[in-house]
Amino acid sequence: MNVNLNGKNALVCGSSRGIGKACAIELARLGANVTLVARSADVLISVRDELEVVAKGQKHDYIVADTADTPALQTKIKALLSSKTIHILINNSGGPPSGSLLSSAPEDFLKAYQQHLITNHILAGLVVPGMKKSGYGRIINIISTSVKIPLKGLGVSNTTRGAVASWAKTLSNELASFGITVNNVLPGATATDRLDEIISNRAEKQLVDRDKVIEEMKAEIPMGRFGNPEEIASAVAFLASPAASYITGVSLPVDGGRTGSL
Repeated sequence: MNVNLNGKNALVCGSSRGIGKACAIELARLGANVTLVARSADVLISVRDELEVVAKGQKHDYIVADTADTPALQTKIKALLSSKTIHILINNSGGPPSGSLLSSAPEDFLKAYQQHLITNHILAGLVVPGMKKSGYGRIINIISTSVKIPLKGLGVSNTTRGAVASWAKTLSNELASFGITVNNVLPGATATDRLDEIISNRAEKQLVDRDKVIEEMKAEIPMGRFGNPEEIASAVAFLASPAASYITGVSLPVDGGRTGSL
């Protein structure tokens, strides 16, 4: 099975920690040149220095940018593309705050759509021309299992994630003839800062301690445990590889079996 990414350039958003960082590490292990994107220069430098160099000429770098600030992000990505082609785009950003639908203001939806759907769209528009010329392209969106079944207490997130999945499916059809694949990876309950936030919010609203919430959440997962970022990254790396050349337009849950749909 060919998972060699030597000579491929990957752009990984939200890569200073959690799933994004794990994806960057795994792509580097397969030989990709990784460009990290996040808001903190100090953290990015630290992550860049952790990335392995396994191929001749392999080099990693970073861009300090906030994916919510699309004009600034667009300017920086254009500058990057003046010197290299991006073959692999990993769209990844922190989820919207918890809360029910009717407790959320219209501005909450606008902010979430801007940070996720609009940012993804802008980045794809920037990198696709180079993918077409090079004959290789992978766009992978880190979303959520809420694409399959909405999650309680995540009204804005459920709504936004569904829109991103629909966008990705449409884009996959438009780009398939160019050999460019577009797929979504749907993490379940994964040991990240985001999960920690969700647990704390549930505990506060239910007036119970965190351990009880954790126990209840794990009981919903057939494997009986939370996932780890590395497990999500393995799925992302496979979809980014030549081995996944005939897989496009899918939303793949990586959730220990929690999602109760086909």
